[in-house]
Amino acid sequence: MARLSKAGHNFEILVDPDLALRFRKGEPISIENILASQEIFADARKGERAKGENLMKVFNTTDFPTVVTSILKHGEIQLTTEQRRRFVEEKKKEIANIISRQGMDPRTKLPHPPQRVLNAMEQAKVGIDPFRPARDQVNEVLSKIQPIIAISLERIDIAIRVPIEFAGRANAEVRKIAPVKSEEWKNDAWIAVLEIPAGMQADIYESLNKLTAGRVEVKIVKEYKI
Repeated sequence: MARLSKAGHNFEILVDPDLALRFRKGEPISIENILASQEIFADARKGERAKGENLMKVFNTTDFPTVVTSILKHGEIQLTTEQRRRFVEEKKKEIANIISRQGMDPRTKLPHPPQRVLNAMEQAKVGIDPFRPARDQVNEVLSKIQPIIAISLERIDIAIRVPIEFAGRANAEVRKIAPVKSEEWKNDAWIAVLEIPAGMQADIYESLNKLTAGRVEVKIVKEYKI
């Protein structure tokens, strides 16, 4: 079941929780496949349907797909104990991967492997919300594991110079992995300044070298903590 409580009213729909969560993550799943019943309830257990006037008050519409979509995106999705455990574990791994990619050990300047981050999360007894985006929970997790492992999220600006024959492809690919803060097109090269997580330097340098057959020039121009 998915439930949304707002303005003193409850709205409930009967759903497949796995599909409902996948829908919330952005997967293109039809509402018909998610719902177990084509009804919007005020109390599903009692079979009490939501009143149209209350739908208008809260959602400004009685359109069934619109209301259901809002409940799925913003409401509480009830999970079984096993489903919750599985989704929490998946979210933990997602958060650990973000911290591993974007953070690093300030002493060694190397990233922490995801498993080391997961171990620290376990030791710190970090609570994870399976419904919140992983990125929204990163700072909270960091504050709890930093007493256990030295870690900081640092970013750097790098200047790259790509020979003009590789510039078109490099420009398109680079924008998929890092913000371009400034750029300049010359007759013989594309020059750009990118902002990247410090812990991803090696991966990004490897990608740039593959894109340019090893002919990219890279220089760090700024380092800062966030």
